[in-house]
Amino acid sequence: MIRQRLLAPVKRVVIKIGSGVITTPEGLNFDQVQHLSVAMCQLHKSGYEVIVVSSGSVAAGKGDLGIVGRPHSIPLKQAAAAIGQSRLMRSYRSVFRSKGENVAQILLTRDDLSNRRRYLNARNTIMTLLEYGIVPIINENDTVVVDEIRFGDNDNLSAMVASLVEANLLLILSDVDGLFDKDPSKHPDASLLHEVEQITPAIEAMAGGATTITGTGGMITKIKAAKRSTRYGISTAIINGLKPDNLTRFFAGEDVGTLFLPTTSPMTSKKHWIAFTKKLRGKIVVDAGACHAIRDEGKSLLPSGIIAVEGGFDRGDSVCLCDTNKEEFARGITNYTQSEINLIRGHKSSEITAILGYKYSDEIVHRDNLVIAREDD
Repeated sequence: MIRQRLLAPVKRVVIKIGSGVITTPEGLNFDQVQHLSVAMCQLHKSGYEVIVVSSGSVAAGKGDLGIVGRPHSIPLKQAAAAIGQSRLMRSYRSVFRSKGENVAQILLTRDDLSNRRRYLNARNTIMTLLEYGIVPIINENDTVVVDEIRFGDNDNLSAMVASLVEANLLLILSDVDGLFDKDPSKHPDASLLHEVEQITPAIEAMAGGATTITGTGGMITKIKAAKRSTRYGISTAIINGLKPDNLTRFFAGEDVGTLFLPTTSPMTSKKHWIAFTKKLRGKIVVDAGACHAIRDEGKSLLPSGIIAVEGGFDRGDSVCLCDTNKEEFARGITNYTQSEINLIRGHKSSEITAILGYKYSDEIVHRDNLVIAREDD
């Protein structure tokens, strides 16, 4: 009943397909791509707006380079992705076209979503494709990405995309049945959790690391993705994409995989972007009074409450706010650079102009651009 009630209003769905679902140690599994593509075409024809986040480009291209297992360097990974991405898209395109559907390729880096203008441009592109009935297929741009601008894994990317397009559902297809209360490979009595109301530290502790040589994530990255998307009010599910008809069965309301229920008090789009998408560039340590005013009274951060500043950030960058124990309790967008804050910290807002010769605002971080960390974060 819970699933049928939650799925009833769903119109826009992000489907994340992991490497373990559509690849083998030898490369791309064309039969599996075809099977899933047919199922997604059926969903699209039945009225759902479908956005796909697909891994698999590196695995699809590594064979041409003679690579066994994961590429051991970023240049090799980039080269494998350059070979495999076109192969991956060609596989999707051929199946979708055979069913009378069209697809479009979108390659993203973390910088594309960290910058607010580029974030909105990406959103506009995807929304236009959906308006014209075209299925976007998104992947990280592994041909140019480096550690500083990578998402880390496509589970993380899929959660960001789900909030970007304001999806109703994030569906993560994996090579496991869902979240178990303990590792099923080690404990035969492990039980599958069919519904999770809230992702607590105890739930996160049930997740392990990566289990395949082709993927970069594991159950823990999927739980973190679910945590991010449910905070935005998006239902999230993890199902086994290797099992025939699981995708169809899930949308029929059957008890497949693990469903994570959305929060009853979701973040706004902008605050979700600040909390989960914009990359942190520095740290501001504040005194106990400022911490209480921000966390408990909904106040902005003023220069008088700042003790120390770390990181070479600029105006408009994202920073985390920490208490005297240097534990993060909030994050937000700063109105001043690190060097400017070092000059005005500990002073009143009325003194900013006298010290700097100018003033952008009274607040270092305005409450409208600030997100408080919750205990379960």
